[in-house]
Amino acid sequence: MLGILGGMGPMATAHFYRCLIERTPASRDQEHLPVAIWADPTVPDRTQALLGHGPSPLSAMLTGVSWLTQAHATCVVIPCNTAHAYLDTLRNHTDVPILDMVSAALEACRTHQPTLRRVGVLATEGTRIARLYEVAGARLDLQIVHVLPATQSRHVDRAIANVKQGSDMARAEADIAVAVGELQKAGAEMAIAACTEIPLVAGEGQRIMPVLDSTSALADQALATLRPHP
Repeated sequence: MLGILGGMGPMATAHFYRCLIERTPASRDQEHLPVAIWADPTVPDRTQALLGHGPSPLSAMLTGVSWLTQAHATCVVIPCNTAHAYLDTLRNHTDVPILDMVSAALEACRTHQPTLRRVGVLATEGTRIARLYEVAGARLDLQIVHVLPATQSRHVDRAIANVKQGSDMARAEADIAVAVGELQKAGAEMAIAACTEIPLVAGEGQRIMPVLDSTSALADQALATLRPHP
């Protein structure tokens, strides 16, 4: 049983479950993984908490992990990159394994491009401040590249907000393309859509350079963990 600690945001959770289904080598319903989804959109904003501008999401996330445990989940995923700032604490409160989306994304990049050295990361300000990708990248000898602060606020943050609001998706896609172009100019060889809203509007950016969907990487890791023998 796969437990999904979701709602951060709702569309990202739906996108993860779709990725999981599409990437499962199944020919009939019964060959898919049993899944329990805890999708609580009232979890406090992770970025605002990390910036010191809002309450911690930890209590709400722990409630979700507890519910998933009671639902007999044997493995948990969190389809929200920024929420991984709280991963160690969550792991300390449960015996159920919680997969690491950040490491999964970077390892997938290395698999796609074994000689990779510089990875561009499109993420929330919270993920950047928590240095989640820098810490994980150091273990794989990968250098992490971010967009400039002005590009972060004018394009990346705006794109994420538009996806969450379900408004002006064309503008969001154009904003992400601007950010991908900047990462390429900064020497990135590949980019990661490291906020679970970004893969939904990364199409135009994909024409500039490869953009890996961190959500898909997490789905692949979940399948490898729970279905190790196809």
